[in-house]
Amino acid sequence: MTDTQAKGIQDQIQDEVEQARAVCDVSGSNSAECAAAWDAVEELQAEASHQRQDKKKNSLEQYCDDNPEAAECRVYDE
Repeated sequence: MTDTQAKGIQDQIQDEVEQARAVCDVSGSNSAECAAAWDAVEELQAEASHQRQDKKKNSLEQYCDDNPEAAECRVYDE
């Protein structure tokens, strides 16, 4: 995930939080509309978390995946 993508989803989350607060102020904190608004916030937060976990491998990691026996890829136990 690039910094631009991270900023974009964080902006979306912030917008959804503001919208959820407004909906809850109007319809009440125990309303179905309020719960749905906060569900939307949780969905975006889960997506942001998922995107952070999908880190791209660098060139050495890709090489080692393809060539685990290479000297550069050996792992030594101490």
